[in-house]
Amino acid sequence: MPERARLGILISGTGSNMAALLYASRLPDAPYEVVLVASNNPAAPGLALAAAEGIATFARDHRGVPRAAFDEGIDAELGRVGVTHVALAGYMRLLSDAFVAKWAGRMVNIHPSLLPAHKGTRVHEAVLAAGDAVTGATAHLVTADLDAGPILGQVRVAVVPGDTPATLAARVLHAEHQLYPRVVADLVTAAVRPEALLDRVRALALALPAAGEKLSHGAPGFFVEGGKFFAYWRNDHHADGIVAVLVKASGVEEQASLIERDPDLYFRPAYLGPSGWIGLRLDTGDVDWDHIAEWLTRSWRASAPRRLAMLPV
Repeated sequence: MPERARLGILISGTGSNMAALLYASRLPDAPYEVVLVASNNPAAPGLALAAAEGIATFARDHRGVPRAAFDEGIDAELGRVGVTHVALAGYMRLLSDAFVAKWAGRMVNIHPSLLPAHKGTRVHEAVLAAGDAVTGATAHLVTADLDAGPILGQVRVAVVPGDTPATLAARVLHAEHQLYPRVVADLVTAAVRPEALLDRVRALALALPAAGEKLSHGAPGFFVEGGKFFAYWRNDHHADGIVAVLVKASGVEEQASLIERDPDLYFRPAYLGPSGWIGLRLDTGDVDWDHIAEWLTRSWRASAPRRLAMLPV
């Protein structure tokens, strides 16, 4: 199993979503572990729960401390324990732009509405005032704009007759607890999860002129109209555990040279290897996507009809 991500959680109160993340992290197949719970409120009840479960905690009262300086202190603690991803779980303090930029793409929040509807606070009152029949929970990446980051997942919750803000909040909280651990798991495995890797390859391949996709021997393949396949997707072929994209090299000589130079990245694929194709591994957790894009473009040119191959891409 790949090394687990190291999650830091920021809370301000009871930390029920923190608890959901913590206990989910103890399932056998969890891809992350909680290594720090930090708070801007030293009296936050969630800190005691985390400590009782053996999780390191950090607390500092934010009052009277400039926002940037306070966030620098939190960031130092996250770095000290090797945090790789951050989850906000009822953290009731706006973050500085520098902190958000530092953790861009690796920091997630849970919000008690179906964003983009009802951002900010007093959400359940707003839902009832609007007469909404459905509300829910949203997990999203954190950006500088409040509750406006890319949505990673949502769960719908019915609004029932007689609901009050309190009853609605309690039901939405159940949904949050189901949604958040799954979204965090997906986020921390995005660099190695085959579905996410295929999405990246697909986006690059289909951005090329006249490119299409169809199955080839049961796996996605990418071709150029009027030409040939220029890339194939490979996932755990013959249970070898390798996730890769196959592209055309100039021949077996270049193929051998590439493998000798970087055997952790390149390999000789079965069936297509004798024809000079090369495999580029995507399961290392550190993919150079610009390099993958260059290879896809090169392979596309080698496969495209002359009228297309001459186009600038």
